[in-house]
Amino acid sequence: MTNHVNDNGDGSAKRQKISHEKLKKSILLNGFDMFTPSHLSFGQWRRPDDRSKDKRRDLTYWTNLAQILERGDITALFLADTYGQHDVYKGNAEPTFRTACQYPMGDPSIPVTAMAAVTKNLSFAITTSTSYESPFVVAKRFSTLDHLTKGRFGWNIVTSFKKSGAAAVGLPLIEHDKRYEIADDYLRCMYKIWESSWADDALKEDAENEVYVDFERVRWIQHETGVYKINAPHVLDPSPQRTPFLFQAGTSSAGMTFAATHAEGVFVSAPSPHILAPRVANIRKEAAALGRDPQSVKIFAVITPVIGRTDEEAQIKYQEALKYASAEGGLAFFSSNAGIDLSQYDLDKEITPEDVSVDGRVHSLVNSLKYHGNDIPAWTPRNIGKAVSLGANGPVPVGTAAKIADVLEEWMEIADLDGFNVGYVTSPGSFEDLVDLLVPELRLRGRYPEKVVGATLRERVFGVGQSKLRDDHVGSTYKYDNYQST
Repeated sequence: MTNHVNDNGDGSAKRQKISHEKLKKSILLNGFDMFTPSHLSFGQWRRPDDRSKDKRRDLTYWTNLAQILERGDITALFLADTYGQHDVYKGNAEPTFRTACQYPMGDPSIPVTAMAAVTKNLSFAITTSTSYESPFVVAKRFSTLDHLTKGRFGWNIVTSFKKSGAAAVGLPLIEHDKRYEIADDYLRCMYKIWESSWADDALKEDAENEVYVDFERVRWIQHETGVYKINAPHVLDPSPQRTPFLFQAGTSSAGMTFAATHAEGVFVSAPSPHILAPRVANIRKEAAALGRDPQSVKIFAVITPVIGRTDEEAQIKYQEALKYASAEGGLAFFSSNAGIDLSQYDLDKEITPEDVSVDGRVHSLVNSLKYHGNDIPAWTPRNIGKAVSLGANGPVPVGTAAKIADVLEEWMEIADLDGFNVGYVTSPGSFEDLVDLLVPELRLRGRYPEKVVGATLRERVFGVGQSKLRDDHVGSTYKYDNYQST
């Protein structure tokens, strides 16, 4: 459920008194998109100034977007993905198909190399599920992408919750917490493949002695559990990062434990920073208990700002967005993610977690229904449909770049965030506003990272020289010199 933030003053009244230490903390920004005509702002594909319809049939959509984000020194383009379709609202997928609510859907891995070819610094993170593909197959694909992007690649790890997705690939939908147990096993298998198989000096490319790879420096990975059985070397030499930068999207109890163990970046979403604050604190607490620096887990919240050079211009953009906003698309999205068919309720009935009727759901979204702060409206189908139609389950602040920067700083302070995945209302227009209006404002405030040229994604986040997993990350225990195969 989205909280549309409007401020008709000069913005100063809303500014938090931020500590000197936190004032210096850079705000990391990722562009947020999906290979579908309608990602988080439903119905906007109908607008003549929106290019979202071109994603699946015109590669220039992606290359142009990458060049825009590169111009603003955006850290990465973060691409969501899903299996199946939203089919809980009204008991079928017809509203989803008709409104293009995250449907149809292309493969996000395909445009990455084209975007990398027209940029030098922008990184890319794509979503892939641990539920439906072999670790070996994904390890090969991601090592390839990390090589061809020169280390500018990350993986957003999900476990997949839709029954329609499970049905599509012919597998049962596994119980929520069990999916995370399997994902933990999956990641440990991936670390073995990426970190343990090849020694740093295994690749020789010695033409004179006809030795391309030193056979003695490549290890067969043996990983056998109740789910996976792999006995093979990695089929590709180590990429610049070896293990791609690891994002994770999930803040249920099991999801937070998984994030504290494996994630380097965590993607979170909620209409209020007060909902996120305890979740972020718990992730950092669990990470510390595992021996990790809790601040090394970078937390990114979703936000979809409407930015104008003046308040009046921002309001005009916002009102135009409302004209095209699809409340039914928003209801289809929310119903599927929450596991609640909102068509079954009176428009003004307040929805609670007890109304969940579908096992496949986003647990953190359901938990958000418990929040009743005065910064968001009541959780009724009428309010949900209106709010979620723009920005889905994150905030939609409206105003000048200065006011949007105030909102970002407020969220950073309240929820202890590290950055944001910035969604769009129209593409490329919203991304152009991000780059040309908001980034300069953040730079003026000293809140934007300095330009880094030729760095890997991990270096963009942790600093130049940190291209591999940190020593306190669980994956480092699997590095070639550390790991003993069992």
